[in-house]
Amino acid sequence: MNVDYDKGNGLVPVVIQDSDTLQVLMLGYMNEQAFTKTKEEGIVTFYSRSKNRLWTKGESSGNLLLVKEIFVDCDNDTLLIKAKPNGPICHTGSTTCFKENTSKGFLYKLESIINQKIDDDEKTSYTNELYKRGVNKVAQKVGEEAVELIIEAKDDNRLLFENEAADLLYHLLILFKSKKITLEEVEHVLMNRQKKNVH
Repeated sequence: MNVDYDKGNGLVPVVIQDSDTLQVLMLGYMNEQAFTKTKEEGIVTFYSRSKNRLWTKGESSGNLLLVKEIFVDCDNDTLLIKAKPNGPICHTGSTTCFKENTSKGFLYKLESIINQKIDDDEKTSYTNELYKRGVNKVAQKVGEEAVELIIEAKDDNRLLFENEAADLLYHLLILFKSKKITLEEVEHVLMNRQKKNVH
């Protein structure tokens, strides 16, 4: 990966994005040494302009950024890092330094939580318990939730409808796990359909 540090006098801006929700979390800067350390350790390390030294995000709070993917832009002078945050990002305790609190993209976070509960075989988890009962039971539950959503659609109680829709999506993600497919793969099918003007 070729990064041009010369344009910024030895530094490049780095956009940090949540690897699950794709929410922009913060902006920092790296020099070549910080970038090398980040790649080698898999934990985001910046160059702090105020401290005038390398600074690993979360070195005092424990809220580290675990690297998932690294991209360089078309001019080779800006980095995008998709990372898994290990706690709040901002020193104020907020999820993002931009004070943006949004539920958009949360389905990916939820998918990750569901997968972890199952992969870790959490004994007290409803999610894991349902998953272990097999794909037929999971599919049956999705069917039940779909029927309940349809029933609520006939009424005018928005809150109940939203809750039934949430139940359906939650159980659908468990079914995806049972079938060994991901939300991203399903989105890819929808995207290809759109490109072909199927809808």
